[in-house]
Amino acid sequence: MTDLPLAGRGCVVTGGSRGIGAAVVRMAVAQGADVVLGYHSGEKQARALADDLSAAHPGRRCIPLYADVSDTEAAARFAASALDHLDRFDVLVNNAGITRDTLFARMTPEQWHQVIDTNLNSMYTVTRPLLMPLVKQRSGAIVNITSSAGLHGTPGQTAYSAAKAGIVGFTKALSKEIAARGVTVNAVAPGLIDTDMTAAIPEDRAEFLKSLIPGQEFGSPEDVACLVCFLASDQARYITGQTIEISGGLVV
Repeated sequence: MTDLPLAGRGCVVTGGSRGIGAAVVRMAVAQGADVVLGYHSGEKQARALADDLSAAHPGRRCIPLYADVSDTEAAARFAASALDHLDRFDVLVNNAGITRDTLFARMTPEQWHQVIDTNLNSMYTVTRPLLMPLVKQRSGAIVNITSSAGLHGTPGQTAYSAAKAGIVGFTKALSKEIAARGVTVNAVAPGLIDTDMTAAIPEDRAEFLKSLIPGQEFGSPEDVACLVCFLASDQARYITGQTIEISGGLVV
């Protein structure tokens, strides 16, 4: 088994400036890939991450590009620019996402559409312009980041749960469409992961949530990145159409 399972690969990661996305970017570059890092609001973090990785891994590229995945035309421009910056393209990680948590009875139309447009519609806006290069070369991997909320539902996250559940269906259907072309499509469903999102949870609530997890702790972004990079590699060539939950046994 190679020490660099993504050596020579070209990867595109949306929402790559922080949290799970940044961990995926770091691990992909460490495993030999050139990476286009899509960001929306985190330009400073994205550029700092790219600079750090380029310095730490000479000869590998990490290119930060602005990406509004909620807008079809903007996402198409991002996809075209990503392809221009990579010598080859092999892996797409659809990670961009937002939350607008509130009880459904209080949810505004704007909150609903913001969550659906960013989390679910991005499966179309980003994947569609990047799909044919993978199909034409008859190889590649698409990894979509969903959530435990999309599998089980979370109170106060009706829009988020709906969008993430939609990603599961998208993953299953697309995997069947393109499996014969040598392209895998899988989803990863993180549970409670130590990111900005969980950092905003009040301490007493966070301790209660940890008590529900057999290991009594939140996962790390690196835990998720390990799974994503595995699914992006040849080691997972016979895995497609799957949604793998990574939640420390929160739901078994």
